[in-house]
Amino acid sequence: MRIILSAGAALAASPAMAATAGTPFFSLNNTDFIVLLAFVLFIAVLMYFNVPSMIAKMLDQRAEGIQGELDEARTIREEAQSLLASYERKQREVSEQADRIVAQAREDARASAEQAKEDLQRTIDRRLAAAEEQIASAEAAAVAEVRNRAVDIAVAAAREVVGQQMSASKQAELIDGAITTVDQRLN
Repeated sequence: MRIILSAGAALAASPAMAATAGTPFFSLNNTDFIVLLAFVLFIAVLMYFNVPSMIAKMLDQRAEGIQGELDEARTIREEAQSLLASYERKQREVSEQADRIVAQAREDARASAEQAKEDLQRTIDRRLAAAEEQIASAEAAAVAEVRNRAVDIAVAAAREVVGQQMSASKQAELIDGAITTVDQRLN
């Protein structure tokens, strides 16, 4: 009802009222009056069919729909945040595991390098020992060969010297003495 009164007051104060100054206001020839009557009739029809409550009801339903969508969006957002937190936690775990794997690989590589150094040192020590043994063996062989040569040379020199200074009877006597000595030692 307030709407009707406020509409009527607005129409009465309009410039159109001043244009129809020569005709009576409540006449069917006055267009302002006809428009006012149509407007009042329109508002009455709207009130009769309860259109404002239907509009309010539709607006309430729309508000409930929007609220439901907001609740659903909030639920989806919470699920997304939970999923994001889960993935971030998994990413941290995977990152930590990768760091542990890298650290273990470094430690394994360091241990392998140390083992390789030790193996190389043992191989070098074995080869040095083998080389020293070969050198010692070669030295001993060289010393033995030098001794044998010296003995051969000394025997040859002694033979020559003894052959030149000794007589035949003396040689026979020495040979007989050597045979006797060998015979005694063998028995």
